[in-house]
Amino acid sequence: MLGQSGRIHAVSVSETKGVVKHNVGQAQLLVDHGLAGDAHAEGGIRQVSLLARESIDKMVAAGAKVKPGDFAENLTVEGLEVMSLPVGTRLKVGGEVELEVTQIGKTCHKGCAIRELVGDCVMPKEGIFARVLKEGLVKPGDTIEVVYVPGGHSDGK
Repeated sequence: MLGQSGRIHAVSVSETKGVVKHNVGQAQLLVDHGLAGDAHAEGGIRQVSLLARESIDKMVAAGAKVKPGDFAENLTVEGLEVMSLPVGTRLKVGGEVELEVTQIGKTCHKGCAIRELVGDCVMPKEGIFARVLKEGLVKPGDTIEVVYVPGGHSDGK
């Protein structure tokens, strides 16, 4: 896991909770807050949500007409199996942002707009949440790299 990397495919925000997010060209991640302008950015342990593009692709292959942001994830990642990262894992995004994984999956709330829209939701099983340790700008194309795994060693980055 340590040293594995991928890239940011999409950055998404929403002004209200419980709805799909829309893609933006870039967003500022704020320490102990989340993505600036996102309804879920309010501190706590679920400041930023991440989902693998491969999870979305599975839903597309099953016939769902979905795209990045439709599962209410902030960062759609490709090339990195985010659901396999343990709590406490640290990720470096782009040149300056650092995230720490705080939760794997979630309980899907009743009346979830995403589940109603697509018939299923991969976020409860395959999405992860993180808190922002170091802030900065994040945009599609940025690398995302595992720099620390609990019980493992840091690669010094």
